[in-house]
Formats: sequence, structure tokens, C-alpha cells
Amino acid sequence: MTGSVVLWDFDGTLAYRDGRWRGCLVDALTEVAPGHGVTRADLAPGLRDGFPWHRPETGHPDLNTPDAWWDALHPLFVKAYVGAGVAAEPAALAALGVRAHYIDATRWTVFPDTVAALAELTAAGWLHVVVSNHVRELDDLLRDLGLAGHVATVVNSSLIGWEKPHRRIFETALDLAGRPERVWMVGDNPVADIAGARALGIPGILVSPGESGLRPAVRRILQGDVDSMWTPSTGRGLPGISPEGL
Repeated sequence: MTGSVVLWDFDGTLAYRDGRWRGCLVDALTEVAPGHGVTRADLAPGLRDGFPWHRPETGHPDLNTPDAWWDALHPLFVKAYVGAGVAAEPAALAALGVRAHYIDATRWTVFPDTVAALAELTAAGWLHVVVSNHVRELDDLLRDLGLAGHVATVVNSSLIGWEKPHRRIFETALDLAGRPERVWMVGDNPVADIAGARALGIPGILVSPGESGLRPAVRRILQGDVDSMWTPSTGRGLPGISPEGL
């Protein structure tokens, strides 16, 4: 592919969905039960465990179609609704609508400097690979958000069956990138993105695009922080898995 590649997280790094998963569930519930009174905070406890990325040590090759992936999450959504006080019938109906609401690109926002950051690095000879714990429709979201043209390829956990920070998803990204001479991981999750990458010796840059933007990451990549690149790591002792996209 190239000698210089940046691996990018997607959700919370390049773009975000207002309200994330909690907001999505509220939207789906509003469609079937207007005036329900359930808040995002009410749903949070039921979403803290149960997504594939909450068990990154376990692969899920069996969830190999979009329907299979979403069907596996239906009980989780129902549980979150019932835990928030929603009756079983509307909970089940709302859970069926979560998918359509989550993949609606009009509810997603690209961070203000995302395109400029990608373009600046591209001009300097870097290629971009998205490495994300995400839904099966991520490629469609990237296209609809106008980001697909900036990205060489996408490594999606729901397609390959392994979640960050598992080493297999990063190994897949490196293989697809042609084992580049220079590589960075940029993401907003200290566990899934940064610790996972560093376990393979990939230098990671933790970002908070909503607060400080992506410019600091671009500057660091272009300057080349040699001391932190390809730091040997055993991959042991990763911190506890943090929730992704609540």
C-alpha cells in the first residue's frame, strides 16, 4: 500500500452520533411510544455490557451477516429498555428499530477538522485505514458522510470477527496496509485504540476531537516522534476494557 499509514478509529475520532447508543435507543423508543419519558441516562446501565466489544478476547465469526450481527444485539436493547422501566412489548418493538436509527447518516456529524486532517496527511504521503469496532454498515456511513474518498481501506470488527484491542484486528490492518514502514494509531479510546495498538508496538495518539481537534495528532505524525515509534511491548497487562460508544 505505502510506507506510511495512519490507522484511525471512527466513532469519537473522525465522526460521532449525537447521543451515541443511548441517544439512538431513545430515538427508536420515541418512534413506537411517544411521550415515554425515558432518558439517555436511564438506558446507560443496561448498555454497559453486552456489545461484542465488551468481550474482545472472544471472536465472533458466527455473526457473519448484517442480520446476524444485529439480531444478536436485540436482547441487549430489550434488556436496556426494560431496565429503564419500559414495558416488554414496546421494548421489543423499539429494539427492532435501533438499527435503522443508528445507521441513519443524517444523525452523524463529522468533526470540523477531520477532512482537513486527512487531506494534510495525504498530501504528505500518508494513507489512511479506518480500524473500528462498529456496525456492519460502517462503509455506507463513511460514504454518506463524504469520508470514503479519503480512506484506502476499512477494517471493521463486525466483518472480521475480532474487536479492538484484540491483536488480530490490528494484525489484519497491518497486513492490508502491506506492513508499512511507518504507522500510527489515532483514536479516542485509551484501551481499545491506544493500548491495543501499543501491544503490537504501534505508537498511539489519544485524541479528543470535540475539545482539541485533530491538529495535534497531525503535527505529531508529520514531525515524527521517533522515540515512541514501534516501542516493544509484551501486550500483557492491558487496562480493563472501557465501554465503547455508550
